[in-house]
Amino acid sequence: MAKTVLLIEDEVNIIEALSFILSRDGWDVVTHSNGHDANEVITRREPDLVVLDVMLPGKSGFDILRDLRRDPRHQNRPVLMLTARGQSKDRDMAEQLGVSKFMTKPFSNTEVLDAVNELLSR
Repeated sequence: MAKTVLLIEDEVNIIEALSFILSRDGWDVVTHSNGHDANEVITRREPDLVVLDVMLPGKSGFDILRDLRRDPRHQNRPVLMLTARGQSKDRDMAEQLGVSKFMTKPFSNTEVLDAVNELLSR
């Protein structure tokens, strides 16, 4: 059975690109495009991995990650944060909140696939 990736992203081009890349590699990709109910979607779907944007409508990726790590059901769920905000303060904040891996946009297909496969092999 294919592993499930929940992609929480609001940019259509990124959603299409990542969905294509991950699906072609055998992943079951589910998408969600806002932050305000992202935690409920994660709890309902129970994905093997979450790919999370920082800047989302309704709630930031940092807030979503903070809430995930406070919930025992999601403390160990792998989260790949993918963002255009690549400043060191953003990376530091993500690491303090418990991100599994932090990547900046733009990214290569290979980088994303390597990161996803690495996170699920841990």
